[in-house]
Amino acid sequence: MYKELKVYLKVKMVKYAVLSVAAGYGMGFSVEDEFSYLTFIILLIGAACISAGTLSMNQVQEIKQDSAMNRTKHRPLVTGKMSVKFAFSLSSFLIVAGLACLYYANPLTFWIGLSILIMYNGLYTMHWKKNWPFAAVPGAIPGALPIVMGFSAANNNILSPECVYLFLVMFLWQMPHFWSLAIRYAKDYADGKFPVLPTVIGAERTKYHISFYVWAFAFIGIMNPFFVEFSYAYFILVIPFAVTLVWKFIKYFHTEDEKAWFPFFMLTNFSMLAFIFSPLIDKWTPMIFGVSLGL
Repeated sequence: MYKELKVYLKVKMVKYAVLSVAAGYGMGFSVEDEFSYLTFIILLIGAACISAGTLSMNQVQEIKQDSAMNRTKHRPLVTGKMSVKFAFSLSSFLIVAGLACLYYANPLTFWIGLSILIMYNGLYTMHWKKNWPFAAVPGAIPGALPIVMGFSAANNNILSPECVYLFLVMFLWQMPHFWSLAIRYAKDYADGKFPVLPTVIGAERTKYHISFYVWAFAFIGIMNPFFVEFSYAYFILVIPFAVTLVWKFIKYFHTEDEKAWFPFFMLTNFSMLAFIFSPLIDKWTPMIFGVSLGL
């Protein structure tokens, strides 16, 4: 049952969400404020619960489509190793528990978490994904909000440059991330009757659309100093990852190798982590070690 729960709750994706929430909290937290371990831990628990709850509820909503796709036909709800009633109850409990934890952290954090639930399980899953090839674009909004959720738990000013930067990084990352994956599994999505971009316009034209977001994603990373404090980590992490990502995409764009998607896909993930954690490192390193580059 442990294996089935791990698959159903999408533990790997939940880890990314919790990391982004932690990064957002670190960026929103002011040096002058008193740090509360209890609030931080409850925030992370809430983030894990709401993320696992919404992602798993998505599987309850898409059992029919999952059964038609080779990539997802072994999920526990499809195979019958987990009952729909149990799955729905578990997901509902996680969502309610997660929202309660988020409310404890900050009422604003609760409302952001609730908006993620409405947009992802409501608008995206029930409408956009089933009817629109560009569903990944508005669907990237709930995917980018967890880091804003983390920021809001420490700072109500979610329109600050720091929070806007974090949101844009998470938002722009998702199109190269998802569409490269969709190119690889285009047949699966077609079998599931999802009109994702590669199944509608083909892989080559999809790469053109990916290119716009790759350039924008790399650009927002390089523009980091206009939004946040920067120092060592900006030069060590952001610049190399931004340049490497563009270079790797150009290779991916021109190759016909079916396996070329994976290195690019993985690099988008590592670049996203570099872009969101570099300002966190640059913000807190001087506080912890008493050093500064003087920029």
